[in-house]
Order: sequence, then structure tokens, then C-alpha cells
Amino acid sequence: MAATPSPTDAPADVRAWPALWALCLGFFMILVDTTIVTVATPAIIEDLGADVNAVVWVTSAYLLAYAVPVLITGRLGDRFGPRRVYLIGLSVFTLASLWCGLTSTVEMLIIARVVQGLGASMMTPQTMAVITRIFPAERRGRAMALWGATAGVATLVGPILGGILVDSLGWEWIFFINVPVGVVGLVLAWRLVPVLETHAHRFDWLGVLLSGVGMFLLVFGIQEGHQLGWDAVVWALIGGGLVVIGLFVAWQAVNTKEPLMPLGLFGDRNFSVSSVAISTMSFAATAMGFPLMLWAQLVLGYSPTGAALLMVPMAVVSIVMAPIVGRFTDEVHPRILTGFGFAITAGALFWLSRVIGVDTPVWEISVPMAVLGFGMAGIWAPLAATATRNLPLALAGAGSGVYNATRQVGAVLGSAAIAVAMDSELAAQGLTVGGSPEAAGSGAGLPSVVLEPFSEAMAQSMLVPVVVLLLGLVAVMFFVTPRHLEARVVTPVADDAAAAPA
Repeated sequence: MAATPSPTDAPADVRAWPALWALCLGFFMILVDTTIVTVATPAIIEDLGADVNAVVWVTSAYLLAYAVPVLITGRLGDRFGPRRVYLIGLSVFTLASLWCGLTSTVEMLIIARVVQGLGASMMTPQTMAVITRIFPAERRGRAMALWGATAGVATLVGPILGGILVDSLGWEWIFFINVPVGVVGLVLAWRLVPVLETHAHRFDWLGVLLSGVGMFLLVFGIQEGHQLGWDAVVWALIGGGLVVIGLFVAWQAVNTKEPLMPLGLFGDRNFSVSSVAISTMSFAATAMGFPLMLWAQLVLGYSPTGAALLMVPMAVVSIVMAPIVGRFTDEVHPRILTGFGFAITAGALFWLSRVIGVDTPVWEISVPMAVLGFGMAGIWAPLAATATRNLPLALAGAGSGVYNATRQVGAVLGSAAIAVAMDSELAAQGLTVGGSPEAAGSGAGLPSVVLEPFSEAMAQSMLVPVVVLLLGLVAVMFFVTPRHLEARVVTPVADDAAAAPA
């Protein structure tokens, strides 16, 4: 006898897979925008007459507005319905994209990016929450495989698409491209995503205030630490953010009505482990691109598009492996899948750091990049599926908000840490040029005498995400057997006992 399917709260006639494809289109678009601006930095500087620090804020403002409200917007989906909140967020994101492309000053572009980030923060938790609510736990792995592959591939496609658009049409088109895609996404989501039951939550306004202020101070401090030289103000911001987040957690513990972040979520060990592990994966995925892109452009002399194309083997393997991993995600213990995923990803990234040099041929980069894609496919989807399998449906939005908040904080930490690592390694090599993330995409060459030490600095800095991935590997060893797999073990035993002769 098969185990009884786990419940969902979707209407009986819902078409789950078309709904998921509709959501993934919007999710893909907002994740691409976290990386697409990097290669447009020189063009924006030249066209808008801005300095580098101002243009860095074009990305920083988006990441801040995206990361800070995620806890809150996840809860909004529970209260008002994930479909409604997703559609509002996608509308805001699409209109803000048009605004970004039409701006004529860097200041207005930064403001438009803040609005765009707010729209993205409304959308992201809803995609994961809808999957949790329309797919039963025992079939959720394949759905999360598509969601996870979308997240992984989007971070790779951003620089490639950005380079092509900037080289052919101009920097404005990295934003204009979102408008038709956003319109199509709105129509599909309106038609295909079901209206799900809402849950009449009280809104925890003090929790909203504390989480928003704490996340802002922490993310802003980490994000700007490199630019501000990690001075006393930066550490005060980070320390203040940690204090306020501590107050937020304390308030959630004593709030007897309905907290913004139910701490009971962390009573599920698999949810807690998944949240820690995804932050390490997001850290590594964000950090690895900066030294690789700088090395490809400043040492090998590649154009932004040419450098970004080095990511293609990783993207292709990730796409091919996604449905395969999805099938295993529903059948295999998450400790095994994610353990292999983290081990292979860390090994491939270490391999990549060892082959970076002045005369490295493309194939020597392509092979470890393909292995990276193989390893990452075993991380994104299994982590997302394992995080949500045991959550009550009424807390799908809250759980999704927490999970995505840790993912975003991991990305911010990765960006800040790799900048410090590159500066440190460059200083150790006696160099002081090209070591900041904002330099990526410049395409400026280096004197031949510094090519070797610069390559060595970039290679050594890539060991930072390797170490963090190993921490993720340790974390996933603490996964326990998900309930749907326990049911498959227990049910046949019960059936055999019932069938035994008296």
C-alpha cells in the first residue's frame, strides 16, 4: 500500500505544473537583475557621467530593497494570498524596470532600482510558498528542482545576457528587456496560478519594525564595508543590526499572539539546516564570479560578453541535471544528495582556482565549470524541497520568507567577503589595482609584468568560497529523514503485519 499523499490547500482542479512555470518566469527575471548590471557598469558611468561609487549603488540599492523586506513580504502572502502579492510585486517590478531604462541621471536610476527591488521582494517568497501549497510533500522535489534550477541558472545568465545587451543595444536594454517579459509573466500568472486560501493572521507591527531596521543595518553595513574601508561606522552599523535582530528574535519568543517569524519553524531541524546551507551556497555562487570575471577580462583580455560565456558549461549542465535531480530529490535522503552536491561543488571550485593562470586555455576552465554545474544541481533544488516538506501550509509564506532572507544575506556576505579577499591577495602580491567588484566588466588590460601576480591573487581569493562550501557540507550532515520517506519505510511493515495469518 502506498503512503497516503500529504495534503495541499490548492483547488481540486488546479494545474500545478503550468502554475509553476508561470511563477518561474517572473522568478527568473528578478534573479537575473541581481547580476545583470555588473557588466553595464562602464557604460552607465560614461553615459550618465557618474563616478564608480555612485554606480555601485545601482546594484547595492536593488539588493538592499530586495533583501530587507523578504521576511515581511513572505508573511503578506499568507495573509492576503500568494497570487495577489506576487501579481502586485511583478507589476511594481515591471514598471520600475521601464523607469530604470528611461532615467537620465544616476540618482534617479538608484531610486528606480529601490522600487524594483521592493517588487522583487514581494515576488520571491510567493513562488516558494505556492509550490509548498500546491504540490504534496512526496512530489515536491521535482517542482523544487525547477525552482532551484531557475535560481541557479539565473545567476549565470545575468552576466551573459547583460554583456550581449550592452554590447549590441546599450545599457538601457538590460532594463527594457524586463518589460515584455514582465507583461507575459503577468498574463500567465493571472491565468494559471490558483487563488489559494488565506490565513487571517494578526500583523506583528513591532516585529515588522525590528526586522526591517535590523536587516537594513546589517545588510547595509556588510554591503558597504568594502567601500567605506571597514571603519568604525561600518562596524557600528553591523553591530547595531545584530543587536536589533537579537531584539527581534526575543520579541518573537515572547509574542503570545502571532509573531512575524514563528520560531517554531526552527523546531524542524531540516528547515533550520536548509536555511544555513542555502546561505553558504548563495555566498559561494555570488563570490566566485568576481575574481573569475576580473581575471578573464584583465588578464586574458576578454570582452564582458566573452568573459561571461565562461559560465555557459555550468549553466548547461545545471539545466540538464535539474529534472534528474528532481526525481532523486523525492526518493533519496537529502543528506546524501546535498552532501554529494556540496562536496563536488567545493572540489570543482578548488580545481578551478588551481588552473587560473596567464596562459590558461579555455578548455581547462570549461571542464571544472561543467563539474560546478553538476554539483550545484545537487544543492539548489534539494535544499529548497527539504526546507519546506514538513512545514504547515499556514506557515508556507513565513517559512519561504525566512529561507529567502538567509539566501539573500548569504549573497551579500559573499560579495563583501570576496572584495576583502581580493584586496588582501592583491596587496600580498604587491598590487593595488583592479581588486574591487565594481571593476568587473571594465575590460581594461593590465601591464604584462603584473599578469602573473594578478592571476595568483584571483586564484587565491577563490579559496574563500571553497571554505564556506565546506561549512555547508558539514551543515547538511545534520539532515534527518523527511516524513514522506519515513512513511514509505513504515507503511510496508504495517501492511505485512496486517496480512500475517492469525
